[in-house]
Amino acid sequence: MEQRLSAILSTYRGRQEELIPILQEVQEELGYLSEEGMQDIARFTGVAESQVYGVATFYAQFRFVPQGRNHIQVCRGTACHVRGARRILEEVTKQLGMDGAGTSADREYSVETVACIGACGLAPCLMVNKRVEAKMTPKKVAGLFAKRQAKP
Repeated sequence: MEQRLSAILSTYRGRQEELIPILQEVQEELGYLSEEGMQDIARFTGVAESQVYGVATFYAQFRFVPQGRNHIQVCRGTACHVRGARRILEEVTKQLGMDGAGTSADREYSVETVACIGACGLAPCLMVNKRVEAKMTPKKVAGLFAKRQAKP
């Protein structure tokens, strides 16, 4: 991980205004922002660690735990909300044996809610690894994860 972080930082000059692009690239490469990574970024940019953490926690795009191999995003936009997004989220976490959004202990799945995935006409919907699953019902969620768990 240290080598990958060093390779990313080597493409920047270490200026304060590079902080967000650096955070984005590190997360893209490593999958999340580790505490050690943010400390290294703070040293590199000359920005206080507390400020780096403040910036990273301000923006919803940044994660502080690794994502699961399968990333599920449940839409909570208006159309999805009205058509039962809460039930969809409950069924997803039930099927995965999780207590709400987050990453499963085996890191096979991560679940999060998002403001909108831009498929309002297909509401309620979710995304599994960037693939939209449309017009979801609790029964469809159960079927979706039954198929996924049966794959080798």
